[in-house]
Amino acid sequence: MKVAVTAANGKLGSALIKQLTLDIGKNHVIGIARTPDQTKHPGIEIRKGDYNSKEDFVRALDGIDAVLLVSGMDHPDKRIEQHRNVIHAARDTNVKKIVYTSIIGPETGSAFSPVVRSNRKTEEDIRNSGLDWVIGRNGLYIEPDLEYIDNYVARGEVFNSAGEGKCVYTSRKELAVAYSKMLLDNRHNGQTYHLAGTAISQTQLVEYINELCHTRLVYRPASVEEYTQERKNELGEFLGTIIGGIYEGIRDGAFNVESDFFNAAGRPHKSPPDMIQELL
Repeated sequence: MKVAVTAANGKLGSALIKQLTLDIGKNHVIGIARTPDQTKHPGIEIRKGDYNSKEDFVRALDGIDAVLLVSGMDHPDKRIEQHRNVIHAARDTNVKKIVYTSIIGPETGSAFSPVVRSNRKTEEDIRNSGLDWVIGRNGLYIEPDLEYIDNYVARGEVFNSAGEGKCVYTSRKELAVAYSKMLLDNRHNGQTYHLAGTAISQTQLVEYINELCHTRLVYRPASVEEYTQERKNELGEFLGTIIGGIYEGIRDGAFNVESDFFNAAGRPHKSPPDMIQELL
């Protein structure tokens, strides 16, 4: 069996390749990347695949039995057609199965909703592809909060617009465990899974960070407008708006969902403190 992972140079793609290599061996795993010469996967065959080119993927998916499609990072209006290039190439090259990394989130009512809706459209395209399929909807990564820890410490606080809304967090390593099972085990075919752990508030998250990182942070809630503007100032209009929309969604309960991780992975999802400890 040959399986392929798109966006192989990305953080999630890299975690997926590492897990699949552990589960089935390097000779059965192919990475697909827009820039193959920049890959860092020793012993793994890397093929060129730009989401904007169906022709790239027709070549990249030759001889592949199942493909793990990692959601693209482009503007929502572009992602649907980009993902279709992969789906149509998979169908044309007789790939048997496609697994898609979608997202949990608000389909209406926030600045993040256009991203969620674009993912839902790809989910629909995959279900209608004629291929075997499995869809995972990822919770929010916990990694960025730890990567941003120095900024939090400099401010003495965690500042966002989530309020006391609860959010199901996950990590790329946990997701990789689930997606490997979803790709390799046909019992999951036709399923859509919410992939995340237990829901926690920002106050709880800060308590875990303080305990494990030996910090003395406090959580300060902000308005959606204040936080979104702060993110735009640092990250630019597009990304700042999306981040603001994510935390608005947390505030409104869109990320407080029941997890299907056990059904997908065959074991419980790690707790937020355990994920933080592992990442540290």
